[in-house]
Amino acid sequence: MDKRIQIFGWMVSTALALSVGVAHAAPLPAGWTTNGNAGSFTAADGVVTLVPGFSSYQWMSTSGAPTGGGTLPTGSIGIETNGTTVQTPTFTVATGDKLNFFFNYITSDGVQYTEYAWAALFGGTSTFDSYLFTARTTTSGDTVPGFGLPGLGAGVSLTPASTPIIAGGPAFSPLGSSSGSCYGGSGQGCGYTGWIEMDYTFTADGDYSLKFGVTNALDSAYQSAFAVAGVAINDVPIDDNKVPEPATLALLGISLAGLGISRRRRQV
Repeated sequence: MDKRIQIFGWMVSTALALSVGVAHAAPLPAGWTTNGNAGSFTAADGVVTLVPGFSSYQWMSTSGAPTGGGTLPTGSIGIETNGTTVQTPTFTVATGDKLNFFFNYITSDGVQYTEYAWAALFGGTSTFDSYLFTARTTTSGDTVPGFGLPGLGAGVSLTPASTPIIAGGPAFSPLGSSSGSCYGGSGQGCGYTGWIEMDYTFTADGDYSLKFGVTNALDSAYQSAFAVAGVAINDVPIDDNKVPEPATLALLGISLAGLGISRRRRQV
């Protein structure tokens, strides 16, 4: 057999082997914005599975992320190096409406490298309201809520209420070269939380958005990631609750004006 054919066959078989268990990245949903490394998956990837009943999830990672990214919106704790943030479009709610989503924190950094992730509610796009969850690498105790991080907002409910890490070097392709590895060895804080449910009831009408972040600490090696799925208001996907963009509102106004003219002409 021609050596070139043999080499080509080896390359194909190797690529297929590497692709097993790895989801193919897709963009974030329309209108979601990011500063860093983020995307969507429609299949399980390593230790991160699909949430039952949902066909996709969004992820963000510190791998290749910009300096200063992923820092808490209420201020740095002084050890952050680089990370990623993701923000949803603005959506409208009424008092009593319920927000729900699932999240999963994944980290390959243990021992003293106490990295963290968070989700926050904003009024509009820029006014911080409250934290909906925090997670932080730790060698003992619970990873969620994150120790030494700000408290969660009033009315936030997590199921389970607190969660230790599922220990080990987590395989998750957005971790890049850190996928499957653990700084400090197994049992030193590396692993993943599995899917945790967050529920929140709004106490005021208004326009809001969600922002998520994940950050490296002390160095930029051994990456961490965060996944979120099923973001919904009253069980309706959040993207169906989006506030129309100004251009869309202008077009709607023109359409309504045209409808009014048409009606008046018929009445003449």
